[in-house]
Amino acid sequence: MGRRARSTNPRGRAVAVARQKIVIEAARIMAEEGVRDFQSAKRKAAHRLSLPEDKNWPGNAEIEAALKQHLELFQKDTQAIVRRLRATALEAMTLLREFSPRLVGEVLSGAITRFPEIQLHLAATAPEEVGLFLDSHGIPFAMEERRLRYNDDRTVAVPVFRFVAGDTPFTLYVFSPEAVRELPVSPVDGHPMHRASTREVEALLGP
Repeated sequence: MGRRARSTNPRGRAVAVARQKIVIEAARIMAEEGVRDFQSAKRKAAHRLSLPEDKNWPGNAEIEAALKQHLELFQKDTQAIVRRLRATALEAMTLLREFSPRLVGEVLSGAITRFPEIQLHLAATAPEEVGLFLDSHGIPFAMEERRLRYNDDRTVAVPVFRFVAGDTPFTLYVFSPEAVRELPVSPVDGHPMHRASTREVEALLGP
């Protein structure tokens, strides 16, 4: 009978320690430096810690959990900031109600970076409708495309409108009425992205 492999061998412990260091440093980078992309945060963390990029890297969900913990420990006003951002998002959603807006991303999850942006998904027959709407309300904007991934490994380029209201950046993703029914996958856990309606955001804000 062969020897039973130990579950806590030195190599395994070293990998676990390195992984946890990357989790903590990546979360700090996102919270304090405004890095929004998980992969970029992990690469920066590994570089600063002189650790290799390998298959033992932590998942994005681990980083997001550590980010929330970091915010609770080191940024005591985080809850107030998240509430203010959600209230601002609700105002924008009310203004954009004809496009069936849904809140997504960090303001919905509460795991905000140093420079958070409010992300909304809109439905419109053509992206130009959103541009004309913003023009009619005197809102200057920039237009670009961002790629979103779906469960069948498709990546789709989605028109995006970006603007700043007060000191708050907004990013509006515009889908056709048909395409908006299909949920992109979350960059955090790879599951279908959670979207919140106006009513759901109102419930988050409470009375």
